[in-house]
Amino acid sequence: MLLTLDVGNTNIAIGIFNGEDLVGDFRMMSRTERTADEMAMTVLDFLHSQSIDAKDIQDVVISSVVPPIGEKLGELFQKYFSLEPLYVNYKAKTGIKILADNPREVGADRIVNVTAGHALYKKSCIIIDFGTATTFDYVTENGEFQYTVIMPGLEISARALSGKTAKLPQVEISKPASILASNTVDGMQAGIVYGYIGAVEYTISQMKKELKDDPYVVATGGLGRVIAEESPLIDLYNPHIAYEGMKVIYKNTKEIKGDLPA
Repeated sequence: MLLTLDVGNTNIAIGIFNGEDLVGDFRMMSRTERTADEMAMTVLDFLHSQSIDAKDIQDVVISSVVPPIGEKLGELFQKYFSLEPLYVNYKAKTGIKILADNPREVGADRIVNVTAGHALYKKSCIIIDFGTATTFDYVTENGEFQYTVIMPGLEISARALSGKTAKLPQVEISKPASILASNTVDGMQAGIVYGYIGAVEYTISQMKKELKDDPYVVATGGLGRVIAEESPLIDLYNPHIAYEGMKVIYKNTKEIKGDLPA
């Protein structure tokens, strides 16, 4: 079995593959103060809940944008699984070409997303990841990744609205029935969600215009479903695209080394 870990600023998303099939996934909070031993207990408890023996985990791939947590996960898998994780970076065997001005700056999360987009959909894609930040990454049909847009995430926008005003409360990120709100909470939710939909759709439209292309648009990330369900410009919501990208990188790496399990 293959264990894939997508370490973001808010959550660590963990997916387990048995061959080509994703057989389990869960999330835990990204807390830099946690020790490798504490994280190990959480991972081992989840595996036990899924009736998976730790000995069945053959390999581990880590995509991390939080270096301290990535390092502790390395300690975890060395100590409790006797495995050396494969870390995703700009040198990974992705099957795509990273043509950014400075490839070293490209986050592992974005690399796994466009890797999966290119491998899964066989056409030019915009992958929109609704995380702590929202990223729009474009990969061509030929696997060239060069262009990106980064904007504040939904939760950041919501917290800023309540945190920077004296009387506005914190609200749940939820779409009200109408943009025509008659109270403060509904008005904030309408502004946050409908306003964000508008920003997302404008960004997609402007990217397509300047690219002179009509790419397939895929949303992912914890809050991606909220926006994807409301926008006809988003073709698909795939919550597991990061896992799929890590699986592609794993298979490419193993095939090059000649030790891909049967």
